[in-house]
Amino acid sequence: MTSPATAWPSPWLWDDVADALAAGLARASDDVEREQAVRGLDARRELELHPILHDALRAAGYGVTPEVRFPRERPKPRRTEGARCDMVLTPGGRPLADPRAQTDLFAPPDAVPPGDAAWLEVKVVAQFHEHGPHRAYASALQHPVWKDVEKLAGDPEIQRAAVLLVLFTADAEIAGHDLDVWSARASLRGLSLLPRISRTLPIGDRLGNRVCTVAVLPLARPH
Repeated sequence: MTSPATAWPSPWLWDDVADALAAGLARASDDVEREQAVRGLDARRELELHPILHDALRAAGYGVTPEVRFPRERPKPRRTEGARCDMVLTPGGRPLADPRAQTDLFAPPDAVPPGDAAWLEVKVVAQFHEHGPHRAYASALQHPVWKDVEKLAGDPEIQRAAVLLVLFTADAEIAGHDLDVWSARASLRGLSLLPRISRTLPIGDRLGNRVCTVAVLPLARPH
């Protein structure tokens, strides 16, 4: 995979993002096996996996800013107020611009405006967890993810966005089937998405999950 340049490539390639994430998760899985850890990646909570995802993208040359307020939330006076996006990517490791900065004196000259960045919401779902089969697995793949798509789609300043699904399942066929079902139901809800980009990697079987699937679901934006 080639590292992103200082500006987004045209056309923008979500495939590179999927490749970077899969490579980072594969490295983390190898570390787990080498250390013979009791808990695998699939036993970790979503927020525990975020640093692995951030490191994977930074290693591929992206700038990563976690927990960024959606642009539509800017009018709220306190920075602690408002919904936040899980991570925002910028090309070439460049920083994300702060639109609320009062002066350009200390602003990085190569900062990327929020409207030119790539916004990602993340969901991690495992078919099996430490107590056995995850009975809410199917529902966790539906409404929470649809809400993330709607949040991204509902902000007019965001032009480049995707939902990132990290699935831990018994095999790749299950993940593929469940993603197909999700996509079909998302279409019925009127959610406008581009074809997904998926990568699958093996993981050590501790709970019943033997593969990890990274699925990037880009939003379709009108031109």
